[in-house]
Amino acid sequence: MSVSEKVKCIDGRNKKLSISRQCELLQLPRSSYYRPRYYQVEDEENLELMRLIDEEFLRHPFYGSRKMKVYLNRRGLRFAQKIIFLKKIKKVLFF
Repeated sequence: MSVSEKVKCIDGRNKKLSISRQCELLQLPRSSYYRPRYYQVEDEENLELMRLIDEEFLRHPFYGSRKMKVYLNRRGLRFAQKIIFLKKIKKVLFF
């Protein structure tokens, strides 16, 4: 069983078995349960965003996150939460 499958088996609302105990029974480190999901699998939206950022970054390598945000907004990609959007951009640009 893969790590992601084990994580899906854990019920965080179970009052009889704590998350620690469930992780122990599944032989899963607790850190794997608490690891942000975006590190495990990239969804289609993130892949498209990374592709657009990569293409523009190759044309304008001096663009920072703010200019990249303006570029993506002009392309029609509007995001409801600015903070999450900037974190996504910084994740792609600087990591």
